[in-house]
Order: sequence, then C-alpha cells, then structure tokens
Amino acid sequence: MDTATRLDLYRMMVLIRTFEEAILREYHADKKPVFDIGAGAIPGEMHLSAGQEPVAAGVCAHLTSADAVTATHRPHHFAIAHGVDLHRMTAEIFGRVDGLGKGRGGHMHLFDPDVHFSCSGIIAEGYPPALGQAMAFQRRGTDSVAVAVTGEGAANQGAFHESLNLAALWQLPVVFVVEDNEWGISVPRSASTCVTSNADRAAGYGIPGLRVEDNSVEGVHRAAAEAVARARTGEGPSLLEVHTLRLWGHFEGDPQGYRHDLDGVPGRDPLPTYEQELRGDGVLDEATVKSVAAEAADRVEDAIAFARRSPAPDPKAAFDLVFA
Repeated sequence: MDTATRLDLYRMMVLIRTFEEAILREYHADKKPVFDIGAGAIPGEMHLSAGQEPVAAGVCAHLTSADAVTATHRPHHFAIAHGVDLHRMTAEIFGRVDGLGKGRGGHMHLFDPDVHFSCSGIIAEGYPPALGQAMAFQRRGTDSVAVAVTGEGAANQGAFHESLNLAALWQLPVVFVVEDNEWGISVPRSASTCVTSNADRAAGYGIPGLRVEDNSVEGVHRAAAEAVARARTGEGPSLLEVHTLRLWGHFEGDPQGYRHDLDGVPGRDPLPTYEQELRGDGVLDEATVKSVAAEAADRVEDAIAFARRSPAPDPKAAFDLVFA
C-alpha cells in the first residue's frame, strides 16, 4: 500500500476518534455528579464507536458520494468516513435546528441525502433499504454501490438473511459489512451465534464471504477493495465481517460489569497500534502526528461550536414535518 493511502487511513481514524472523544466529553459534561441519562445538552442514549474506526476508514476509502451507506445505531465513524457534513451532524446530535434532521432525529437517526447516508436505531434495519438503493443504481445503469453495515448480533435477524438472499438472487451491487465487536449489548457472540464467523453464512447464498480477523485498517481496506470492485462491475454482492473492538460501553453510562475482557481492551486499541506501525515503517514522525491531531481537533471543535450556536427547536414546531 502506498504511503499516501496509509496516511489518509490514519488521518481518518484520528478524525473519528477525536470526534468521539469530544462527544464523550460534551455528553457527560452536564450529567454530574450523578449520571442522569435524560439530562444535559445531549440527553438520551449515546453509542460511540471508539475502537471500530478501522472498519469505516477501510471500507469508505473506496466509496464516493454517489455510493450509499446504511449504518447502525453506532453510526458516527461511518458517517464521518463517508463524508457526512460534520457541522450538521454534530448539530443533530445536540438536537439543534441546524442539524441534519432539524434536531428531530438525534445521533441514531442521521440522514444526509447529499452523500446517500442513513442509519437507524433498529438493528439490521439498514440492510433492506440498501437493497432498494442498490436496485435503483442497477436500473439506472450506474456503477454506484450500496454498503449495508450491521453488528454481529443483528446477523441473526431475519432482515439480514432475507437481504442476502434477495441481493444474491438479483445480483445487486451491495457490500454487506458485519462489525463483530464481540458483544450484542451484554451478550457475548458465543452465547448468541452458532457459527464462528458470519462470513461463512455467505456460502448459503452463493456469494463471497470474508472475515478480517485483526481489526487492521489495511486488512479491511484490501478486503473492501475486492468487494466494492465486484459490486461495481456487476458481479453482485459480497459479505465482509471484521473482528473489531468496542473500546467503551454499549452506551455511555454502561458499567460493563458483564465484560470479562476489560483489562485487555486498551492494549487492543487500533489507533495507537496503527500509529506505531506507521512510525516503524517511516511513514509517520512526531511532527506529522501532531499536525494530524491538531487538524482533527480544529475540525471537531469547530463543529461543536457550530452545534452550540444553533438554536434548539421551537416546541410549537413539534408537529411540523410529520405525516398528518
């Protein structure tokens, strides 16, 4: 892999982590001394993607704004990597009128038609809409593809299997991505899933399946390159599973008493691991690391300032933009 691509992947991972750390800070800032999930400038649940940056960075490096991405309830990393407007996305997380959904959707329901991005709080929900987008691309005769993302727990849902079956039958340009972070809320995958790899399930639908085992952004990049190219050239769908890592809780405020692996989690953090690899290969030096961090911090803090300046929705407008 060339140096420019490796640096781009690193920059994207740093931007995503910087954003998630800032949202973590803002989310908890006014929920002290006793955590109250309904309090503060960002009330409600918050699902952050720290540790899963390699999946989004590696996959979205092969996409353009003409391609579609349907993400999960833990969506920020894919939204950022796919080019969703950072200012409007942050305003939506804060529930402000300048947000992507005018403050009505919150962080689990981000929609940006400019780059064909959407997500949902319902698990596996993004798979069927991705098929619809892929069918539209196919019928229009474009080479655009749809990427449908879900977690390993959702791979046991009916929508997952129905979508793989239909996509294979109609040879739709879809890349199915499963993020295996080992935990479906508090349930380990070993207690919920009968196969060791969801990628093996691809064989049941006659499509390629591949699992990336080490949460390596370059491994994801290579695997996604093949899957996206296959979709673009009319060869149909593929299934890609990545063994990734949830660094933090299922949601903020999750005490994670169920996790037996917490002591080893920091050592598996993919960001310092990749940084060390790039330093060892002479791709990164201290000046570049600081420059990338500063650039990411500037973009993120500017987006948060934008969100804070944006007004909250007028309660009188609660019934606007809804079906009567």
